[in-house]
Amino acid sequence: MKQLFYILISIFMIFQACAPTPPPPAAAPDGMAIFKKNCVACHGPDGKLGLTGAKDLSASVLPEADRILIITNGKNVMTPFKALLSEAEIRAVAAYTLSLNPQNTK
Repeated sequence: MKQLFYILISIFMIFQACAPTPPPPAAAPDGMAIFKKNCVACHGPDGKLGLTGAKDLSASVLPEADRILIITNGKNVMTPFKALLSEAEIRAVAAYTLSLNPQNTK
């Protein structure tokens, strides 16, 4: 009986060792890094450049939800980013742009 117990425990441990481990959770996207890579050319590093009609993000009072829509779908000559960035990346950029307006950091 004892041998059967040890055999069953051994089999259980083998199966546990071979079981796939879930991947670690993905890190949240870095909104600042994504902004610097994709947005600085028109908005500038501080959001004030305004190239090709880009809005001054340091003065923008748009809520985050509206920013997400504009980043996703574009507006006027602004490129839509829905095919270039994931939803999480778009949300991270929108959140980061809020920090460019000093009134939002109070």
